[in-house]
Amino acid sequence: MSLVASQTEPQPNNESVDLGNMAEVSQIPRITISAFWESDQVRQTLETAASDRRMSKAHVGVQSGGIPAAAEFYSSAPTPNLIIVESGLQGDGLLAELNRLADVCDSSTNVVVIGHHNDIAMYRQLISCGVAEYLVAPVKMADVMKAVTDIFCDDAKGPLGKMIAFIGAKGGCGSSTICHNVAWAISSSFSNEVVLADLDLPYGTANINLDQDPAQGIAEAVFSPDRVDEILLDRLLAKCAEHLSLLAAPSSLERTYDFEENAFNHVLEIAQKGVPNVLVDLPHSWNGWTRQVLAAADEVIITAAPELANLRNAKNLVDTIGDIRPNDGKPRLILNQVGVPKRPEIGVSDFSAALDVEPIAVIPFEPALFGTASNNGQMISEANAKDPIAEAFVSIAQVITGRAELKAEKKSPLGFLKKFRRSKSE
Repeated sequence: MSLVASQTEPQPNNESVDLGNMAEVSQIPRITISAFWESDQVRQTLETAASDRRMSKAHVGVQSGGIPAAAEFYSSAPTPNLIIVESGLQGDGLLAELNRLADVCDSSTNVVVIGHHNDIAMYRQLISCGVAEYLVAPVKMADVMKAVTDIFCDDAKGPLGKMIAFIGAKGGCGSSTICHNVAWAISSSFSNEVVLADLDLPYGTANINLDQDPAQGIAEAVFSPDRVDEILLDRLLAKCAEHLSLLAAPSSLERTYDFEENAFNHVLEIAQKGVPNVLVDLPHSWNGWTRQVLAAADEVIITAAPELANLRNAKNLVDTIGDIRPNDGKPRLILNQVGVPKRPEIGVSDFSAALDVEPIAVIPFEPALFGTASNNGQMISEANAKDPIAEAFVSIAQVITGRAELKAEKKSPLGFLKKFRRSKSE
């Protein structure tokens, strides 16, 4: 067992199986983990953690028997990167069992112990003996995954950047425009580095909206994944502003773009290692790779217009994304193009009630502003920095980057709903 000391000491935990706070949990690298449980609560927590999207790269095995089963199993098998064991023992009894396990462990194997005694002296003794972490049952999923994160995620390289995926409930609802403007808002308002990845390879508009004409982009990376590293990716990025870089789509029909499920994983992971924010503009399509990108994202933003087809599609997206991301919060919702003259619309409150998702923004229909910005290759804040919609994009950026949280009691986060009601009544 290797010595990997913990920075925290155990605290009482009276909750049953719970996800806990996942904010400090990172994507787990490609490692092998074996877990041996004794109680049903710990078994359920370990199995839930093993199925979480952040564990998708790791190979995880969960079985019964505690420390004795682990020692017996690895007496004739090579040990994995990490062994998680549960034990109800304490003191000399626990140390004796761990010594038997240590006799069959490789020196590079880390061990996490889940115990049932909140004993600080025992905790310190275990750490001094080479145990990587000691957790007190009942444990939450976040406790287990945070321990794995602390052991295997390299702090010297910094945490992975946050990946935020934007998808429209229907073609033409403005998801790409919102994605591009939010990327601009994060980079310009917060001086945070942002990579905007346009994954709509045949019809992407990020290069037009940002007035760029790069010779290379996302296609070169995804068609040659074995060549992609930080250096090549840096060459493929087009610099749009001081803190904003674009991984542009070719916007060409010269070839077809049929990809396997994991085609974009490597490229996006490398991008995440280099910047704190990666915004992904997804096309309005449904296939294996779009589903995979949505599953891997830290945040999912659904843009919809307030009409029936958008509502149906948004409902399907919310439900499906919930199924593939069971341990994450619901997708964020942005209602766009609200207040189109003479168009019957579903009210904001009715739309959000049907999805059980409160919109983080309600964007009015302003064709002159958006059309002018698009034709000039500008963002909204460049076309008119004082317009309330420009402020809206900053507010969206604050919410999705964690700089501000949406308050549940607010029905119109950006204050547009009253404006629409007033204009319709006049």
